[in-house]
Amino acid sequence: MSGGPIDPAKTALVTIDLTNDFLHPDGAYGRAGQGTPELAALPGRVAPILPALRGKGGLFVSVQFTIEHVLGRPFLIAPHLQELRPFLREGDFAPGSWGNKAVEDLSPPDVEIEKVAYSAFYQTRMEHVLNALGIDTLVVAGIVTNGGVASTVRDAHMRGYRIILLTDGCGAFKPEVHDATLISLGSVAEQESCADFLARPELST
Repeated sequence: MSGGPIDPAKTALVTIDLTNDFLHPDGAYGRAGQGTPELAALPGRVAPILPALRGKGGLFVSVQFTIEHVLGRPFLIAPHLQELRPFLREGDFAPGSWGNKAVEDLSPPDVEIEKVAYSAFYQTRMEHVLNALGIDTLVVAGIVTNGGVASTVRDAHMRGYRIILLTDGCGAFKPEVHDATLISLGSVAEQESCADFLARPELST
């Protein structure tokens, strides 16, 4: 599904978890051999959108999964995540750390939003920032399609934002899961490739 023209000045590119700890070989997932070439390729496809959108007054928001670290106490990882990802250790996804920053191809973002769960809207300042800056359209990319991306898209839909999901700017650990999620999100989000979005006349005129 695709819609009409956008107003770039009211549009934000939102990347979900395209961070060093997820994607860089020296990050938490890379250290544990959990990365994939397909996921590592995502930032390179998304990055050309940044100057085009910024040049028309748009915004880039990097949403970054964060594990809170409290002085003198164990880091605050959810039990289900500790079970799923036993390789995570103290310092991984820590606020402000190198691992928790957007990868080099996407740095620096205009805004960073730390999240503690799947959705970029859950217990974050995301909605405050978007509304204060007059953003009504979200162009979404990131990982994983069936997790943070899907949760963010559905929450954005419930809040009345227009959503354009970049089909090849998202990825999951299994291609079939990615494909199935795109189908399931077809009723709440427009879908375009990164190249098709970049070719929009609103960004080139």
